[in-house]
Amino acid sequence: MPQTTSTRTPAIHRAGTNMRPSPEGIATASFLVESLVESTENGDLTAMRCALEPGVMTRWHTHPHGQILYVLSGVGLAERFGGPAEELRAGDCISFAPNERHRHGAAPENAFSYISIQAAQDGSAVTWLEE
Repeated sequence: MPQTTSTRTPAIHRAGTNMRPSPEGIATASFLVESLVESTENGDLTAMRCALEPGVMTRWHTHPHGQILYVLSGVGLAERFGGPAEELRAGDCISFAPNERHRHGAAPENAFSYISIQAAQDGSAVTWLEE
C-alpha cells in the first residue's frame, strides 16, 4: 500500500510493493512506475520511482506546483519547452517550475531511473500535453 501524505497515519512504503506499467500513451513506450506517496488533495505531495528502458521519453507535460526529479541510475535527458535537452546522471537533481512545459526520459543508449516529486491540484499532479 503506498504511503499518503496525511499526517494522521504515518506509513512506510515497502520497496517493490506497488510496481505497475505506466499509463498508456504518456511516453514513447511503457515503463515501470512505483508509487511511493499518493494523494489527490490540493497541495499534497505525490512521489514515484520510474524505470525507463533506453530511448523511452515522456510526452510533453506540466505539473501545477512544479516537479523535482532525482536521478537514481543511468543517463537521461530533460527538456524544457524551447530549450535544449539536458543530460542527467545518477545523483543529479532537476526541478521544473509550476506549469512549466517539459519532458524527460532515457538517453538513446541508456536505461534511466529516477524519483519524481510533485504536488496535486484539483485531483491531479500532472497534465499531459500533445504526443
